[in-house]
Amino acid sequence: MTLVRFLHPDGSLDRVVEAEPGSNLLDLAQKHGQPLEGACEGAMACSTCHVILSSEDFERLPVGSEEEDDLLDLAMHVTRTSRLACQVTVPDSDTPITVRMPGGAHNWDR
Repeated sequence: MTLVRFLHPDGSLDRVVEAEPGSNLLDLAQKHGQPLEGACEGAMACSTCHVILSSEDFERLPVGSEEEDDLLDLAMHVTRTSRLACQVTVPDSDTPITVRMPGGAHNWDR
């Protein structure tokens, strides 16, 4: 299992969860009450699952696609280490992954 640390927009810890390697970060986040809408249900047609990874985690994960980068242009509070959670697969790792919710993240269905 890989530990995933979810942070609030201010950087304070929300929760730490165990994740099955290979699981989808959006599905994991929604399962654990994170404010990610995922309006397109992971079809990479929106930017409502935008998250910010720690610099270290961003560097060790596979690079996002050009299409993902284009969609991130539509998201609020994008940083150099932003990703769409629907496009991130949880790696098999002994090191926890740190995921921060961007400011302005809301899930209107919860």
